[in-house]
Amino acid sequence: MLTITQNPKKSPLRLFACKCPRCREGDMFRNKNAYALKETMKMNPVCPVCGQPLNIEVGFYYGSSYISYAVTVGLSAVTFAAWFFTIGFSLYDDKIFYWLAFNALLLVVLQPYLMRLARTGWLAIFVRYDRNWRLHKVKMPERVNEQQEKNW
Repeated sequence: MLTITQNPKKSPLRLFACKCPRCREGDMFRNKNAYALKETMKMNPVCPVCGQPLNIEVGFYYGSSYISYAVTVGLSAVTFAAWFFTIGFSLYDDKIFYWLAFNALLLVVLQPYLMRLARTGWLAIFVRYDRNWRLHKVKMPERVNEQQEKNW
């Protein structure tokens, strides 16, 4: 029998499902479908499970562009290596241009999910997983100014 203090540890891979970094159970985004393009970036104000505020300060998610850049460069490197080892490149043909077109199309198709993943990763840097989140109070953000939030 599990008690409140003996919560099983949730896998960090749950962040790929855009779950709250604190409890790894609640959804960060209102709509689970990343390809509902009008609602792709609409986030819950707080985690529906643990109450963790998801908007720490005004302009907080501008930093997620660093995560997005790293993920897209890494994904491009993986597709480059896969293309190189399966199809190959040569100085005498246009295979590099086919890879560039394939990679660009892949990144455009994955963009809504990658943007969500970048926000989840950025928040996970600042909000640590708490195995006993039911026992610990949520740390409220210090710098949320709701009047200035829409001025960006």
